[in-house]
Amino acid sequence: MNDYKNIIEQLTKFRDDRNWKQFHTPENLSKSIVLEATELLENYQWGSDHADMENVKEEVADIFSYLLLLCDVLDVDLLEATKDKIKKNIEKYPVDKAYGKSKKYNKL
Repeated sequence: MNDYKNIIEQLTKFRDDRNWKQFHTPENLSKSIVLEATELLENYQWGSDHADMENVKEEVADIFSYLLLLCDVLDVDLLEATKDKIKKNIEKYPVDKAYGKSKKYNKL
């Protein structure tokens, strides 16, 4: 948990030192997450064997950073939200129905 808070503190300090909080609206941060995700996907455009792993690491870090900043702006505890979502997914995707299947919960 300390690493989690430390990363958020580093990100917000970086942002605040540059007076960028004004640009970090939920809409802009959400757009940035999608844009960085497409940059991640670009690594796999021609197949997994063509991925530049150093670039993959950078894009994953960019996505994570923007997600943490979005959670900070919205006052969302990412770890708690994730735990809650896991509980919901356990109910939506019971093992006996979902095992080995990639279908959406309402199609099982």
